[in-house]
Amino acid sequence: MINRFSLFLGGLGLFALQGCKTQQGEQAQLPNVIYVFPDQYRNQAMEFWGQDGFRDKVNFRNDPVHTPNLNSFAREALVLSSAQSNCPLSSPHRGMLLTGMYPNKSGIPLNCNSNRPISSLRADVDCIGDVFNKSGYDCAYFGKLHADFPTPNDPQRPGHYVEDRIPAWDAYTPKERRHGFNYWYSYGTFDEHKNPRYWDTDGNRHDPKEWSPLHESKMVVSYLKNEGNVRDPKKPFFIMVGMNPPHSPYRSLDDCMEEDFNLYKDQPLDSLLIRPNADKKREKAESVRYYFASVTGVDRAFGQILETLKEQGLDKNTIVIFTSDNGPHHEGGADPDFFKSYGPFRGIKRDVYEGGIRIPMVAWCPGTIKAGAQSDHISAFWDVMPTLAELTGTVLPEQTDGISFLPTLLSKKNQQAHDYLYWEFHELNGREALRSGKWKLIRQPIVGETILELYDLSNDIHEDTNLAEKYPDKVKELVSLMDNARTESPYFNFGREK
Repeated sequence: MINRFSLFLGGLGLFALQGCKTQQGEQAQLPNVIYVFPDQYRNQAMEFWGQDGFRDKVNFRNDPVHTPNLNSFAREALVLSSAQSNCPLSSPHRGMLLTGMYPNKSGIPLNCNSNRPISSLRADVDCIGDVFNKSGYDCAYFGKLHADFPTPNDPQRPGHYVEDRIPAWDAYTPKERRHGFNYWYSYGTFDEHKNPRYWDTDGNRHDPKEWSPLHESKMVVSYLKNEGNVRDPKKPFFIMVGMNPPHSPYRSLDDCMEEDFNLYKDQPLDSLLIRPNADKKREKAESVRYYFASVTGVDRAFGQILETLKEQGLDKNTIVIFTSDNGPHHEGGADPDFFKSYGPFRGIKRDVYEGGIRIPMVAWCPGTIKAGAQSDHISAFWDVMPTLAELTGTVLPEQTDGISFLPTLLSKKNQQAHDYLYWEFHELNGREALRSGKWKLIRQPIVGETILELYDLSNDIHEDTNLAEKYPDKVKELVSLMDNARTESPYFNFGREK
C-alpha cells in the first residue's frame, strides 16, 4: 500500500488541492481536515436518503427527520452507504479511530470507566493526532473523547475524580495523554446534554449551560476564525469534533433544543414511527420526538461549521467527514423492543449484526471529492487514519490495521479491499464476527455454549437464515480467518487456546 501523498496523487494529477493557494497566493497548501462524529447517529436518520438521487441507492426508508444541512452537504459530497463500525461501542470505536488498530491492539476493548484500568488508549502508539501534528498541522479536539481510564486527577480538586459517582466515567485528559492535539476543549463522557462540562488546553473547567452540540460548534467556529490567536494560521488544521447527541437520554426538553422539538411535537406518531416493528402504544413511543429533535439539532450545529468554512474562504481547501460510531441502542431509557429495528437490518448497539455496525459516512471537499458521488465500498474505522494520512501526505505508522480508501474518495477504480473484516466485542460473554465477500460468520457467545451463524449478505441482509449447517466448509474457512485475525489478550482470551 502506498501511503505518501506525493507518490499516490502525483501520478494521478487529480488532486485539486495541489493547486490551492494560500491567502497570499504564493504556494500550494496542504488540506485542512475536519472530522465530525456525533454519538449513536443512525444511518437512516438523514433526510436525504428519501430524496431523488439517493432513495434508489439503499434498501431502507429514511426516518422522517429534518436535516437540511446534511441534505445539502451530501449533494456536494461522497456518501458511503456501507461504512462499518468494527466494534459498535463508544470507547472501542474511538480507540480504532485514533490508532487505526483493532480494539485489543488499541488498548480499548471496553467502554472506559474507573473500574476498568484494562481499557484505556495506549500511550506508546502514534495516534491520528500525533500523525498530523508531526506533519505540521495545528490539531484541535472538541467534545466527547471517552478513550481514557478515569483517574483521580481533577485539575481543580487534586486527588479526586472529576465526578463523584463510582465507578467514575467522565475523565480529564492531561496534556501528556492528548496525542498531538495542541488545542483541547474536551471531556470523557457525560450525558447531561444541556449541562455539559469541558476542560480546555490549560486544564480549566467550563460549564456553559448550553446544549452541547451548539456549544461545540460555537467553539469550533471560534477556532476557525482564530479568535484569541488559539491556532497558528500558517499551519493547516486538523479538527475532531465528538458530539454526544443523539446519544441518550432523549426523554424531555432537557435533552434537546425546544425549537428542534417543535418541528415534531404536533406530528402524529404514525407519521414519525414508520418502522414496521414500532409499537405506537408504548409509553416510550413519545421519545421519538426527542430523538429526532436531537438529530435536527446536530444538523444545525454541523451547518454552522460548514457556513463558517465558507465565510472564511476555507471551504475549497478543507476535507470534512461526517460519521458516527454505532447504531441505535437500548440504554438510557430507550426500549430494546421499540428500538431494535434498523430498517432492513437486524441488531442494535453491542450487536455484531448489521444493525449495530452500519453507520453514516459522508466526505466532502469541493473540487476534489466529486459532488453527488456514492459508493458501497465496505470500509472500517481503522481505515480512517490511513486514508487521511495518504490524503494529506502525512507518514503513516507501521502498526495500523487499516487500508486507505482514498481511491474511493476520489471516485477511482483502483480501490484495495480488505480480504476480510473482523469484529470483536467483549461484553455479554463475548461476540465475534468476520465478513469475507458476501459471507459473514458470527460466533457468540464466546464464553459458554458457542453458536456459529453463517449468513449470505447478498441475499439475506437481515441475517435471518443461518447457513452454517448447509456450508460447513465455508464455516471452517471463516473460523480459521477469525482465529488468525484475533490479537490475544490476557484479559479477554475467551477461554480458547490456539
